[in-house]
Amino acid sequence: MGVLTLYSFSSDNWLRPAAEVKALMSLFQSYLRMETSRCVREGVRIRTIGRRDRLSPSLQKALASAEAATAAGTALEVRIAVDYSSRDAILSAAAKLRKGAELSRESFSRLIGDTPDVDLLIRTGGEQRLSDFLLWECAYAELLFTKRMWPDFARPDLEEAIAEYYSRERRFGRVPEAVAG
Repeated sequence: MGVLTLYSFSSDNWLRPAAEVKALMSLFQSYLRMETSRCVREGVRIRTIGRRDRLSPSLQKALASAEAATAAGTALEVRIAVDYSSRDAILSAAAKLRKGAELSRESFSRLIGDTPDVDLLIRTGGEQRLSDFLLWECAYAELLFTKRMWPDFARPDLEEAIAEYYSRERRFGRVPEAVAG
């Protein structure tokens, strides 16, 4: 099953004006309720990463309801990063380590939250930074930056991004094929 992670609200976004945060949370909750039945129909599983304790009780309930309703989905897993900070996830994983514990990349990945490695990161809105998003998981991600704003990012944009991804040679530290031969 493929995984699509959507960065919906950074932990740093709490620093925005209170009225904006309230509007964003309301919009998020509204769309979550609207899209859950569509996700169930299409076999999409919704999961959340990030903190929930700072979210309103009604949003926490909506998230839990969407996750429960879509738990049987096998076509695609959509992970919604809400009140998420990659740095906080890494610190939390490090705090779980026991002195003398055997550590590998795989075991540390499980401590962070068992989020799969990112193959392609698409950053919309003209920004050219990761913004504390899945830093560990993006170690070998292909990065694509677009000026198109997220609400305007449509299927043709995604198809173009995927075509660009497949045109790249992914070496993961190895010597390029042309040089190795």
